[in-house]
Amino acid sequence: MKMLLVVYNEVADEDLLATLKKAGITAYTKTSEVGGEGSETEPKSGMHDWPGRNDVLFTVIQNGEISIIHKALSVFKKDQPKSGIRSFILPAEEQIL
Repeated sequence: MKMLLVVYNEVADEDLLATLKKAGITAYTKTSEVGGEGSETEPKSGMHDWPGRNDVLFTVIQNGEISIIHKALSVFKKDQPKSGIRSFILPAEEQIL
C-alpha cells in the first residue's frame, strides 16, 4: 500500500478529480483553500498580493496501481501546466480498522 498525496491549484479541481476517477481512484480525502509556495509556482495565500489557493488530496493506492496513476498524473500535468500539480508517493504501512 502507498499513500498518494497531490497538491494542485484549486481551479484544476474538477478536471483532476475526473482524471483520478478514470485512473481508478474511487475514494479520497481532500482539503481545500490551502496556502503555500512551490518551486515552479507563485505563492498562494488567498490574499490580494498572492491570490488563489491550493487543494490537497490524499488517497491510498495498491502498489500495482502506481504506474497507472503516475501516467494519468503525468498526462494531466502536461495538458494543464498552470495547474501547479505536484504528487508524491509515501509509504502507508498499516490501516487501522
